[in-house]
Amino acid sequence: MIKSLLDTISNPSDLRKLHPTQLPILAKELREFIIDIIAAKEGHLGASLGVVELTIALHYLFDTPNDLLVWDVGHQAYGHKILTGRKNIFNSNRQFGGIAGFPSRNESEFDAFGVGHSSTSISAVLGMAIASHIKGVEKKHHIAVIGDASIASGMAFEALNHAGVSDANILIILNDNAIGIDPSVGALKEYLTKVKTDKKLAAQNNIIKALNFDYSGPIDGHDIPKLLSEISRLKAVKGPKFLHVITTKGKGLQKAEEDQVTYHAPGKFDKISGERIPKEKSVFTKYQDVFGKTLVELATKNGKIVAITPAMLTGSSLNLMLEKFPKRTFDVGIAEQHAVTLAAGMATQGLIPFCAIYSTFLQRAYDQVIHDVALQNLPVIFCLDRAGLVGEDGATHHGVFDIAYLRCIPNLIIAAPSNEIELRNMLFTAQKGLENPIAIRYPRGFGAIADWQKPFSAIEIGKGICLQKGTKVAVLSIGTMLKTVQEAIKNSKNNDKFSLYDMRFVKPLDENLLHDIFKNHEKIITIEDGVISAGFGSAILEFTSQNNYKNDCKILGIPDEFIEHGSVEQLQNKLHLDVISLIKYFDLL
Repeated sequence: MIKSLLDTISNPSDLRKLHPTQLPILAKELREFIIDIIAAKEGHLGASLGVVELTIALHYLFDTPNDLLVWDVGHQAYGHKILTGRKNIFNSNRQFGGIAGFPSRNESEFDAFGVGHSSTSISAVLGMAIASHIKGVEKKHHIAVIGDASIASGMAFEALNHAGVSDANILIILNDNAIGIDPSVGALKEYLTKVKTDKKLAAQNNIIKALNFDYSGPIDGHDIPKLLSEISRLKAVKGPKFLHVITTKGKGLQKAEEDQVTYHAPGKFDKISGERIPKEKSVFTKYQDVFGKTLVELATKNGKIVAITPAMLTGSSLNLMLEKFPKRTFDVGIAEQHAVTLAAGMATQGLIPFCAIYSTFLQRAYDQVIHDVALQNLPVIFCLDRAGLVGEDGATHHGVFDIAYLRCIPNLIIAAPSNEIELRNMLFTAQKGLENPIAIRYPRGFGAIADWQKPFSAIEIGKGICLQKGTKVAVLSIGTMLKTVQEAIKNSKNNDKFSLYDMRFVKPLDENLLHDIFKNHEKIITIEDGVISAGFGSAILEFTSQNNYKNDCKILGIPDEFIEHGSVEQLQNKLHLDVISLIKYFDLL
């Protein structure tokens, strides 16, 4: 049986033994390999299919890992992983105990920089290039591959601004496919679109050239001979270089080319036809859709409501708001800092901004939350999607830090609804005229209540509720961990010992309720899907100390370490936060 070219490649040194005429054949095989695995195992498909030829060309021409290659975000790095020693284990991609879905320095020497959030690559390679210069290593190359959505981010521009006045030996490759997860937006996107068709604009009135880069392109990113020719030329050019490459996201799979949003991460699909394999229909609703549908309902009655998202229209279900109220919905691109301060500006003028940001991405706008929103006490409503463990995306995407990093900020309310109805009512409450900013956190995935679209009911800020009265132990739950805790208490042999409280708010705490809890229970247990350090449980311990209570207190949550990738169920089991683990713990009390 004749081996495929891909079968002969264990690392890029094997790749470099091929004749250039063999590379298009390898590209075809690499695409088929990615499609075969992702069809069965799921993952980020479209971005990696779009850069197959570019990936091959870079590893063919550069001496990786001695030359340093950084993939922005990492959605586009599957081909890179396969060609750099991970082909035989690629079927474990994003699986518990397997390789990560994003490049990771812990995983391979070919992963020069860990990436999961966007727009970091140019800063990283510039830092590497400066380090090489300081160490006297002048022949090393430093390459960043960044998408047209990511390069519009403020951080990318900050890096370009610095790099343009350096003599750093860096090559920035713009992978321009006019889409991130959703279609790219903004003036830069419009400029790049014009450059593709107007060669005079590319040659004369060029933004990148104005920043002192040696600009070349745009060229066809699927034409291997052109890529080899132009990248070879740029290797000999000193200083900051910029290559503009045009690609098609999802290249090689017709369905992925036709529906680039869905096939960014399509789930399981038929590898021949590309047709997605339908998942069993759930009677339940995703939390993001509870948010999106409820916001449309509220905005229909309240004309002051506006919605803002940094490049996550579909992911946050604000596409529903955009369809109904296009003039009141703003996708600002990958620009979390701008999104937060834009919301603050709107709030000063009496609008009611709902700023929908994934928990992990709000980390990127921390100063703006403090300086522009909380310090001025502006009633911005932060809707933190993907709070808690998110699963296969892993350490870069788990939303486990938000309670801890927000809790120390004055003026800010932190709410964590335990189910879809509470989320709906908190959104309703928030738009009725709060005097403070509020962060409402909710998880990825489906809820557990089929009939959640009940009439609205306002929730008193800072009020928790008792769901079960017991004799000795009080369990204080925050957020959607409540369902797991309820199930564990229900099945514990010591069921009657436990009182259960849905605290609903991390800040302000329900101090009246807490005094009652501490006076009537021997032991207090807090449970959260956030980090233990500085989290909800820590807030309870602070209350304990301030009021000189001597009760035995135990905090359950995420330990002080970065959590790997895997399904939420697998990770909860590993962290002893699943139902079975909690039953065992409760049975010992």
